[in-house]
Amino acid sequence: MVMAVVVHESGGPWKAEDIALPDPGPGQVRVRVAGAGLCHSDLSFANGTLPGAFPAVLGHEAAGTVIAAGREAGSLRVGDKVVLTWSPPCGECWHCARHETHLCSQVGEPPAPFAELSDGTPLYPGLGVGAFAEETVVPAAAAIPVPEGLPLDVAGLLGCAVATGVGAVLNTARVTAGESVAVIGLGGVGLSAVQGARVAGAEVVFAVDPSEDKRELATRLGATHVAAPTLAMGGRLRKLTGGRGADHVIECVGRASTIRSAWSLARRGGRVVVAGAGARDDFVRFSAQELFLQARTLQGCVYGSVDPATDIPTYAALAVTGELDPAAMVTARSPLADAGAAAEALARGEGARTLLIP
Repeated sequence: MVMAVVVHESGGPWKAEDIALPDPGPGQVRVRVAGAGLCHSDLSFANGTLPGAFPAVLGHEAAGTVIAAGREAGSLRVGDKVVLTWSPPCGECWHCARHETHLCSQVGEPPAPFAELSDGTPLYPGLGVGAFAEETVVPAAAAIPVPEGLPLDVAGLLGCAVATGVGAVLNTARVTAGESVAVIGLGGVGLSAVQGARVAGAEVVFAVDPSEDKRELATRLGATHVAAPTLAMGGRLRKLTGGRGADHVIECVGRASTIRSAWSLARRGGRVVVAGAGARDDFVRFSAQELFLQARTLQGCVYGSVDPATDIPTYAALAVTGELDPAAMVTARSPLADAGAAAEALARGEGARTLLIP
């Protein structure tokens, strides 16, 4: 038996309880979790905004050590340090063949149960990973080896926040040196996008969030300017960009209101990348005329458009050299038993990333 954070039904409480975890089957590995980041997507899954099966073990952003491997687990061996990804591509579908592994046809399919409650009730892995636990069992393709020199608990952020935020800048927007970037929302994904813009060589990195603490953190991580989300922020940004607006705006909240704000911050012909995961009934409105006249691109961004097998090791190497700093985004650490309280703090907008430590 291992301890895990379980939600029994959509909208139900988060409970730390013992679960029965089987040995890994063919193509699977069992991982002892070193640390797992608490992400807004965990809240969205738990409250039903994102679809999923219950009862479920939450958590999808984590790293740990392989402690058992089933047959056909590839090159993975017991003792390997790995980052877990919630989006392991199949490598065989139409999208994967086109090098669009982030759009893999099999990702997002309903998962099979991966464990049991103490009474034998089948348990599902929240968002495919079930990482808020002492141990978890995942497909071998979901465990990405990382180099030495990176603290393993912090390395988990590479699996979601860093991959999504940095990938949105480097892969989806394809920001180049000297361009201007605005980032709306400074949670883990937004702060990662700020770092990605710095790595890309953006001349202006304009970071927006209502939290003064997060704005200060964004400045430390590479933002050249910060602002609260007010009507005045657009004027400030245009003054910094020759009256035009940003070449790229990365929206990291996933709300209609912030997507509209992102649209207004982009220059004519600029690009708005929506990296935030929103609700299916939250609609954004544009007039036909503004779409024509502004000539902007509005683009969705699934998981930073990353290929986990290649991009996560790249971001890990950047973290080892200090060009990316996932540790700086960790504002709290909590035991699994306090996961519910940590989730409430996240819902209130407190902190950037909380690590749950088994």
